[in-house]
Amino acid sequence: MATALLLSFSMTLPMQAKAAEFGTYQQPFAANSLWNSRPVEPTFAGDVIPTSSYYPSISTGAYSTGIFLAVANDGPVTVKGPSGKKGLLNADDETYHDVTIPRWPASAAPASGSDGHADIVDPVTGIIHSFWQLKKEGTQWVATQYAWTRLDGSGWPEPGHYYQGARATGVPAAGGLMRIHEVADRSAPYYPHALCLSLTTNGLSANPTYVFPATTADWNAATVNTGAFPEGSLLMLPPSFDTAQITDADLRKVAETLKRFGAYVVDTNVGTPFSIYAEIGSDINLHRNGWNTDNANQLQLIRANLRRVTGAKGWIDGNGNAFTPEKNLNLLSMRGNWTLQSGTVAGAYQSWEQAVVFPATTTPSQVVNYNSNNLHPVSWALPTAGVSYKLTARTTGGGKLRLTVVDKGNGNKTLVDTGFLDNGQSATFQWGGVNPLAIVYAQSGIGAGSKVGGQLLRAN
Repeated sequence: MATALLLSFSMTLPMQAKAAEFGTYQQPFAANSLWNSRPVEPTFAGDVIPTSSYYPSISTGAYSTGIFLAVANDGPVTVKGPSGKKGLLNADDETYHDVTIPRWPASAAPASGSDGHADIVDPVTGIIHSFWQLKKEGTQWVATQYAWTRLDGSGWPEPGHYYQGARATGVPAAGGLMRIHEVADRSAPYYPHALCLSLTTNGLSANPTYVFPATTADWNAATVNTGAFPEGSLLMLPPSFDTAQITDADLRKVAETLKRFGAYVVDTNVGTPFSIYAEIGSDINLHRNGWNTDNANQLQLIRANLRRVTGAKGWIDGNGNAFTPEKNLNLLSMRGNWTLQSGTVAGAYQSWEQAVVFPATTTPSQVVNYNSNNLHPVSWALPTAGVSYKLTARTTGGGKLRLTVVDKGNGNKTLVDTGFLDNGQSATFQWGGVNPLAIVYAQSGIGAGSKVGGQLLRAN
């Protein structure tokens, strides 16, 4: 009898799901990306998303995005800035210039709304190219802003490379998106990752405007927001929420995901309490045959029960392994206005390399950057007086990296000088001073071209 019961029970178990291939077009980002991970026994704040002008929504159209896959034989396309504007803002290097995408899929098309989002996935380079206000002027592709992230990375920026996508939080629009193939899988009880959503201004916080893992927020967030939820917040339905109350199967799948993974606040919208994003072309529509009052009210039920996560006992990654999310992330960027200090060739910052790149030279050349944009002021990662930091050089071709810190509040007194570091060499120092300023130097190798980058972390 026990055997019969066991056999009967085993036949009701779902088939083992095929292991996800992370860092791919179908499943972006690493297994331990916060997009692909879930908290264990989360704790919650009591704030409630307020109502607003409209009902909450699942957005699949004008203000969502498409995700377009490039293949090896796709040709390049150069994207420029819109007519009458300064140019295309490259968010990482904080300058305006054209960008040539090496492989541009013919199917690429921006969302029709004013945000004009589009993400292009290039598995050859392992990069997601993320555009804001992309459109065509005649035959020329133009956009207001461009950013990029690693396909196999965390899916979130770090303080050094603080803007990695077109959303207000610096993430690509692909992050947390309900994909066409995921929506079509009606056998799955939930989506295999955290979702992404926007709130309107009466839900978003003015102080702080963002929290980890976000590194930025909408430019006017501090002046127009009146709510309690910073961008970057993880919102979840608590374990006690009964998803049986949700009668629409597609919406119940969303609710089950909100209980398991939650959704990150990545942007703002106009007048909608929350909008969860699905890839353009997804077969999800809660109002297929005209306005559906039941579904609208059940979206309001979800709104009233979503809570901001304040902590967790632990985290489980996409492979089912326990881990601790890393907050000690690289603070240093090599962006900036580099001045030739000695030698004959000037190096220049190249964002895709995250390094200052020098051409071939027969003698060493040194460049210096006195601009403080090497250390972008991310609120949760500001260098702190009395804390020790470790600089590690990441160079090729014999390049070298040097960092000095001077105290502008004390006669430009030198507080730190790491000297020139070869690839892999490190220097540890303590942050301090009244008004410290970091100055970064890069030195080329001799012969073939060289690259100079680095990593700055809190020392253990």
